Amino acid sequence: MNRSIISLELNELCPPLLDLWMGEGLLPNFSRLRAQSQVFTTYPDTEKADELEPWIQWYSIHTGLPFADHDVFHLTDGREAKDVDIWQFLLAKGKSVMNFSSMNAAPFAAPGSLYLADPWCHDGRSFPAELNRFGDFVAHNVREHSNRNGQLDVSSYAAFIGFMITHGWSPDTIMRTLSQLVAEKSDPARTAQRVAILDAMQYDVFAHYFRKLTPDFASFFVNSVAHLQHSYWRPMDPETFTVRPAPAELDKYGSAIRDGYVAMDHLVGRFLRLAEKQDALIIFQTALSQQPFLRYEDQGSQHFYRLRDFQALLNSCGLSPSHAEPTMTHQYMLHFQDRAARDAARARLEGWETETGEQVFGFSKHDRDENALYFGCQLRTVMDDGAIICDRSTGRSHKFGDWLYAMEATKSGCHHPDGCLWIATGDHAVHDDKVSILDIWPTIVELSGLQDLSSERPGKSLIPRFILEESRRAA
Repeated sequence: MNRSIISLELNELCPPLLDLWMGEGLLPNFSRLRAQSQVFTTYPDTEKADELEPWIQWYSIHTGLPFADHDVFHLTDGREAKDVDIWQFLLAKGKSVMNFSSMNAAPFAAPGSLYLADPWCHDGRSFPAELNRFGDFVAHNVREHSNRNGQLDVSSYAAFIGFMITHGWSPDTIMRTLSQLVAEKSDPARTAQRVAILDAMQYDVFAHYFRKLTPDFASFFVNSVAHLQHSYWRPMDPETFTVRPAPAELDKYGSAIRDGYVAMDHLVGRFLRLAEKQDALIIFQTALSQQPFLRYEDQGSQHFYRLRDFQALLNSCGLSPSHAEPTMTHQYMLHFQDRAARDAARARLEGWETETGEQVFGFSKHDRDENALYFGCQLRTVMDDGAIICDRSTGRSHKFGDWLYAMEATKSGCHHPDGCLWIATGDHAVHDDKVSILDIWPTIVELSGLQDLSSERPGKSLIPRFILEESRRAA
């Protein structure tokens, strides 16, 4: 089985929704992939609510280590951690690898290989360096897609288009991009489908390099469906929720998640064709899945507020971190020279309050780096733009809307521990018992024709459990 491997990391797709829409004939490519796969359902290495996050679970998958051992808690922690991940392990064994945006992974540079960080961890360390033109554009649009004050200028779009033209931009994706832009002009609700266009562009660039490098192992990560599920589970499944969506919201977003799965099915079809031409084996995995989020139904669901210009906030507070970046949704990561500067920054930000004394910004309780500060707006209820917030350190009052804005969608989907793992060996079998995500590491190593002789990773290869069609027929 020592073939080139494509690890297709489609974050948080849900087994029940795949079964539903495959059964309705809406996902023919997923059905084709499943029919040639060993089908497993995975469980995470921890089910504590605050540890059931994709950036933790993907890191566990990529290193074969449980959270209790690696302690990578935040998005962006993984890129500085020292654990040997699957790409580094294979490189050390003489294999060529591609990491195309896998979540929370450490950078590497090696001849004949490729590294592109996920959009929340991108920091200009792509390899080859030309990929930074692509990574910069994608990262900005993912982090600031909801912020009208954070749009790129014309020159940035021109540079991105120039890169795409020379790096695999397909006629199919160009036509879909133009159709999407035209559709948005007449129906602004169609912007929810824009994420699928970014996925298609990512595939084009991935396929360009995959054909060029012919790596032994390549991973490809996208997050579009996870984003749609977090945002639009309520209009997809209104009967489950106490707070029902308005008719206009149902019309705009009732089909958003289903449309996302259909678009993902198109992507899977392209991967199937690529794998057939390159004689590659596809491993489809999701790490987690999702379910309805009902925790804040008594207050009309959970709302998110993001800073309009987080650098302006830092300037206003007199804070000068050595490094600062937005991460997921409403959160930001600041790095300081020492613990004292970090603690002073936290104390300064804690001074922002509403008129009723509620603290505006919240902070992580788990810091791997004692010089880092992970913070974000912790207000969850409806906030009027004209509401007054106070900076107690200066005594100044501000309008809430001058500093923060409400993200359009409220949270209505949350994480579920079940994940998909389909290994396209060509023989179909459904395994009823669940397997650990930590079993993925040794399975990939063995499929690569190697052994991991270390004793630090608890997972077991799933290959001995593969059920082959020929064996069943012979029996």
